[in-house]
Amino acid sequence: MSWLTALSGYLTPAFLIMSPLLSYSDQAYSMHRAKSSAGFSLDIPLIMLVASLLRIFYYPGAKFDVALLIQSLVMTAMQVVLLKIALDHRPAPSSKGGDAAVPFSKVNEKERKRPFNFWQWRSPKPYWQFILSMFVGLVACELLLSPIPSVYQGYSSLIGYIGLATEAILPLPQIIANVKSRSCKGFRFSVLASWLLGDSMKMFWFFTSKTTIPWAFKLCGIFQACCDSFLGVQYWMYGKGPAETKDRELLNTTAWSEPKVDIFAGSGRRRTSVLQPQKTT
Repeated sequence: MSWLTALSGYLTPAFLIMSPLLSYSDQAYSMHRAKSSAGFSLDIPLIMLVASLLRIFYYPGAKFDVALLIQSLVMTAMQVVLLKIALDHRPAPSSKGGDAAVPFSKVNEKERKRPFNFWQWRSPKPYWQFILSMFVGLVACELLLSPIPSVYQGYSSLIGYIGLATEAILPLPQIIANVKSRSCKGFRFSVLASWLLGDSMKMFWFFTSKTTIPWAFKLCGIFQACCDSFLGVQYWMYGKGPAETKDRELLNTTAWSEPKVDIFAGSGRRRTSVLQPQKTT
């Protein structure tokens, strides 16, 4: 067991650092190649950018494992690229597949409208303004509060828990989008596989590592692992959605006629007709 713990201590940090690239590079390339972000929830970059920025500014007060800090820096860069590609290739609200591309589709305005149309803007500019404003605000809080240890410690813990809790709900927008569209089209299997693999490695490392891993990481990691597992169940249930469902329904609704027996008068011979498909209408 000791050798497995030691091996995990080397492999898991390396995997965590590379996981943003392993998880999202294929998704980014797929959207760029298809010239469409239909099926991809734009809330994913929002959640990961907010979570990663908060984790970066949580580090000075918590001093957790440096691998987790590096992962947050890499994740921030990757999500900026992913957001840029998703905005450049977003589908029109009425386009096919837009129904799953939250928040671009507005089929049901009352249900999906957010206060001030937050993260539902049609222009790309407000997205970048929000991210920049958040970064500037965190820098200002760091400079103002760090000289006051009694206040700074509580502030640091607060943004740490908020950041990790935000990351833990990462799969929820995609889960909701899949339920509403009854499809996982646009969501890459490679992303799901990397999430599940990362969850298993993180859980083992979090509870066996000798370095400092705050309980906030452990609790939020458990919740996220449960959500990722449910997303895997959805992928198995829905597949790519309507196209696959239609094929399965076509097979189920195609009835084959029973062999017909005909007795010729005086001959006693049986004649069996060739099976013919009879499609139900």
